[in-house]
Amino acid sequence: MRIPLYHVDAFTSEVFSGNPAAVCLLDHWIDEPILQAIAAENNLSETAFLVPSGDGFQIRWLTPLTEVALCGHATLASAFVLFNCCNWPQETIRFQTRKSGELAAERQGDLLQMSFPAIAAHGIAPPTNLKEALAICPEEVLDGGEDLMVLLENEDAVREVKPDFRLLAKIDCRGVIVTARGDECDFVSRFFTPRLGIPEDPVTGSSHCVLAPYWAEELGRKDLYARQLSKRGGELFCTHAGKRVKISGRAALYMEGTIWI
Repeated sequence: MRIPLYHVDAFTSEVFSGNPAAVCLLDHWIDEPILQAIAAENNLSETAFLVPSGDGFQIRWLTPLTEVALCGHATLASAFVLFNCCNWPQETIRFQTRKSGELAAERQGDLLQMSFPAIAAHGIAPPTNLKEALAICPEEVLDGGEDLMVLLENEDAVREVKPDFRLLAKIDCRGVIVTARGDECDFVSRFFTPRLGIPEDPVTGSSHCVLAPYWAEELGRKDLYARQLSKRGGELFCTHAGKRVKISGRAALYMEGTIWI
């Protein structure tokens, strides 16, 4: 069996930055242990698997350890591959997911724009070990569904967080977002997911389903420019549109090849 494989850096216009994702194009779904083995072999934060379905595609995302319900950067990478490597003829690509409904991606000039569900966050008491795991005193902690969002004083505080990943992995959530207003952008963030085998995700589209609605309300505008302050770094252009969040970014092709099984 031969599977086309693409390695794309998402939320950046240059390779060696942004968030790398693998994209695998399948004719049909194969056994789940093989999907997981491919994701582990790729050893990237996410591998997206696509199967044609009607006028779009079914999509699934796997980390090296498990399947996730939603992934932004691997969806952006998938759209980039379909538009730029597979000559997708339409301006919009629709993706059917197992747990996050229908997603869409479309070309907007040199950006690719995705439509994701908006997630409202609400304040909670900090879970046990959170302050110790992050070695900070948060201004506020919010529950964003699968993820926790931790508000910090400023951009420098976000940049300087040095988590204890052993303690962080004990907290009952998919991941922890730390965020603050940005110095040269609307807001900044970092995203830690040790429970999924990814200590720090370089650039995270799905976390902005929570971040964009929160900062849109805080800043009093719907259009936002965000940066993620990981070592690789990346930029996102977000629009809060009621029940949806439009997340836009660029991508760069790093590698094209074939998996042999």
